[in-house]
Amino acid sequence: MTVAYWIIAALLAVFYLYAGGKKAVQSQERLQPMMGWVDRVPMRVVRLIGVLELLGAAGLILPPLTGITPWLAIAAATGLVLIQVGGIAVHVSRGEARQIGLNIALLAAAAATAWLGATWL
Repeated sequence: MTVAYWIIAALLAVFYLYAGGKKAVQSQERLQPMMGWVDRVPMRVVRLIGVLELLGAAGLILPPLTGITPWLAIAAATGLVLIQVGGIAVHVSRGEARQIGLNIALLAAAAATAWLGATWL
């Protein structure tokens, strides 16, 4: 269980550090080719999502690693699940139901991380 948690959490953390970092610092024009939805969402919301993804990535790794309030890892994984639920809702509302595969995979991985964290921590 411990190994599975660390593998999934590390993969999620790398993904969310990259994706969240891009959303937190790049302009709307630079994000547009990768993330078509940024044209309809205020940039303050895009930046907020990016910061939440960065915090989620840190929350998956730092609390269990340091042993300080490890339950925060479960909260971080749950927050990432909610971010993906929102992402799926945005894609479906835009008629992009075919583009939710990555969102579903990330949602499943975050849910598995939350479950593993709850049983392991």
